[in-house]
Amino acid sequence: MEINKPEVKLLAVTPNAEKLIEEAGRTCYLSLDRITENSSDNFIQAAIRRGHLSIIEHASATFRILGASRAFTHQLVRHRLASYSQQSQRYVDESEFNYVIPPSIMENDEAARIFREYIETSRKTYEMLREAGAKKEDARFVLPNALESQIVFSANFREFRTIFSLRLEKAAQWEIRRVCLEMLKALQKEAPSIFGDFIINEEEWTARSHYK
Repeated sequence: MEINKPEVKLLAVTPNAEKLIEEAGRTCYLSLDRITENSSDNFIQAAIRRGHLSIIEHASATFRILGASRAFTHQLVRHRLASYSQQSQRYVDESEFNYVIPPSIMENDEAARIFREYIETSRKTYEMLREAGAKKEDARFVLPNALESQIVFSANFREFRTIFSLRLEKAAQWEIRRVCLEMLKALQKEAPSIFGDFIINEEEWTARSHYK
């Protein structure tokens, strides 16, 4: 089965994140008496423009990502200031795996045919190895990067801004752009003062901060 659109679920986010960040930031300047009901927006945006980003590390978010490939997760886990829990091919039987076809291959009938044939060959090889007595942890060596892999991912807001700045550039790989765009949209709703400066281009799955 082909999975063409990843599903991004926001599992948790720091409650009252913007007020928390404002209080942390104002502690640096001993200006806590200037906190009002609506003061966090301007304060946080000014801090981000000045590059005072350590204060936004106090808030974090956790996402579950489904329907994306292991090629994608191999890129995501390179961001080390984060925590990950990923579907294990050592313990999960992958005989009925789902997979992702890149759009450039999907649009080419001959390339798509070759791709699907290879995927089914790898599936059959995996099944034959399991039937022959190979452990899942060893049979997985024949599985391609196209396989869907679930992952839960947590990071602080500063790291999310770094990831979005890198992975929502047009030069980034298409799948990680799609996933990061969904995460950005979710965080813009939860913390607009921290992520609202990113201008989204839905057609290209890109975004760029207007502070740059």
